Amino acid sequence: MTTTTLPARMPAPRPATAGGFDIGPRTRLAVATVGTALTLLAGLALLRGLLGFAPAHPNIREFAIALHVATVVPAIPLGGYLLLARKGGKRHKQLGKLWIGLMVTTALAAIFIQTSGSFSFIHIFVPITLIASYRVIASARRGDFATHRKQILSLFFGALTIPGIVAFALPGRLMNVWIFGWPGM
Repeated sequence: MTTTTLPARMPAPRPATAGGFDIGPRTRLAVATVGTALTLLAGLALLRGLLGFAPAHPNIREFAIALHVATVVPAIPLGGYLLLARKGGKRHKQLGKLWIGLMVTTALAAIFIQTSGSFSFIHIFVPITLIASYRVIASARRGDFATHRKQILSLFFGALTIPGIVAFALPGRLMNVWIFGWPGM
């Protein structure tokens, strides 16, 4: 009598990176560094501006700028959290929808922010943000999580980080004035 042994059940494939996260350690470090730095800078700028420790900036009274700031500031830490936390659960999906909503609102508000009545070079991020947001949603709905991950990273670094750095670096912009300016200057 011959006995046949069945092959052992194959274990489920492990994620590509340690700990079940879908981005590597270098990318995680970059997301954590950028997210923390921009969150702290934005928080400090808002505190200084709203508490009167920075020069008054007339643009904050414009609805488009106020909406832009009100949606981009929470998008910074939320985007970082979503990239660093575990993926796929109900919380991730709900917060991801909120983040995309914040990013799209931020981009649409930026259309109405014009310097001297015209668009500036930074407006290139409006279509980039809108297209990337669509691709993020489409890839998630298709279940194409490799593309989803790439699109999210490009949206976080390309459409949130670069304009964020520009907002702090360019003299005269609200965040620059509120972080580096002093009353009476």
